[in-house]
Amino acid sequence: MLPTLAEVLQLPALQRARPRVVARPDRLDVAVRWVHIAEVTDLAHLLRGGELVLSTGIAMPDDPEALRRYIDDLAAAGVSGIAVELGRKYHAELPPAFLDAAREAGVPVVLLDRDARFVEITEAVHVRVVNEQLEELRESEKLHSVFTQLSVEGADTGRILHEVAQLSGCPVVLENLTHQVLACDLNGEEPETLLTSWESRSRAARSGSRTVHTPANGWLVTTVGARGQDWGRLILVVGANPTPRQSMLIERAATTLALVRLLERHQESLERQTHRTIIAGIIDRAYSDPEEALVRARAVGVPLNGRELVGLVLRLRESGTGLAAQARLSDTAEGAARACRELRLPALVGSLDDLRVGILLALPGRQRLDPTLHLLADRIRTAVGGGAVLAVGSSADGVREVRRSFLEARQVGDVAIRQSDQRPFYRLPDLHLRGLLHLFRDDERLQTYVERELGPLLDHDARHGGDLTDMLRHYLGAGRNKALAAGRAHLSRPAFYDRLRRVAHVLDADLDSVETCLSLHVALLSLDSVRDER
Repeated sequence: MLPTLAEVLQLPALQRARPRVVARPDRLDVAVRWVHIAEVTDLAHLLRGGELVLSTGIAMPDDPEALRRYIDDLAAAGVSGIAVELGRKYHAELPPAFLDAAREAGVPVVLLDRDARFVEITEAVHVRVVNEQLEELRESEKLHSVFTQLSVEGADTGRILHEVAQLSGCPVVLENLTHQVLACDLNGEEPETLLTSWESRSRAARSGSRTVHTPANGWLVTTVGARGQDWGRLILVVGANPTPRQSMLIERAATTLALVRLLERHQESLERQTHRTIIAGIIDRAYSDPEEALVRARAVGVPLNGRELVGLVLRLRESGTGLAAQARLSDTAEGAARACRELRLPALVGSLDDLRVGILLALPGRQRLDPTLHLLADRIRTAVGGGAVLAVGSSADGVREVRRSFLEARQVGDVAIRQSDQRPFYRLPDLHLRGLLHLFRDDERLQTYVERELGPLLDHDARHGGDLTDMLRHYLGAGRNKALAAGRAHLSRPAFYDRLRRVAHVLDADLDSVETCLSLHVALLSLDSVRDER
């Protein structure tokens, strides 16, 4: 961290010259990047900003306007300050025009009452600056080593955040795009103190660039994401102004979190791994030619050509972490594969992630799908118990359509896991709008939609402690019947109508428009899904 002008003035080399601040003492916290000795007035083009200019004043003009231009040019160049030695031209004070111009331009001016050794001052400041830069390099190397090791070891989110908290001495929070806390390490702080009303406080801390400091709440905020897809924010609660080390730390941590998310995979058997690779290749469209997928599947004993292909997803009810979770996922995949073998069903079976096992059924044309699914569901329940639900995608006529079938099954599974009925398996027609939105609650596109439609209203409520979002919910939930909505809100009609007018103003929306209200209603339902309110 570069030294401030106040710190520079405390150096022995400068103290021997008896420095005296005569203009803008409130600006002594400005950083000093370099020292420049100059006895000419035409030097602004030589500066890059952050310099402390040392001068005897011998060549400074006598004309007040020329002095003003000199100061204005230095201010435009971004100097940290001007130090003038008395005795050569000026004996007691600087001209009023000089000081007035410096005050107006915000440039600190220091008088040196005794003879100053400019070379000694320059050397002292430069040694301090270089040492600070070397220290920053050492810190950068240390942080690089720490987070590289965490990446290599495949550290989970909790461990990464713990390391950040230990290195910074501050609480750290990871949130998603809709300001819901995903994980945190509070570094000894009380959760009630730090996390209460988190969403509203986080919404007030808007970040426009990758890393910013929000002075209002003392947060250092950086974006987390990879491959052009941001999925969250990392927040370090630093309190006062952050140091360069803290900024470097949070950015390194954000990069590590993004990398670990990309690399997370669990151990599995060689057969399951091979099956998973083929399924993933089909879903991710990694094969430039569908024939490659057919060849690879045929090589592991699962012919796909000329078959009815159906994507199934076995969705686990619990996630968990560590070896136990990996073992449960592996056991579920092996149990599903065993069920397929016992029924002589050609299928690829492999984990899709830490909550889902994918099954690609390849049924001969003569085999009926529904009876087969009932038999398979019974066998899977016997093999793995009730810790998972079976979701079924629509049939695919070829490999190109398998991706759609799996995506559909994944969506069905994410909602079916919360259903109270105990069906053998679930299909998309079994679900409704709330379920559909629930599946996409972690999708950045849905979160962006919520923010676009409701962000101004949510921000308004957060800033003013209002209830306009609830008023909009009452209005839409009552089918746009204002009288009914007012009763549900326990307000008089005039009061409720006034709230609606404020909602329309904040959102700049026509609440009499059916299409507008439909969009807002979908956004509210999406917000409930994101907040996990049921």
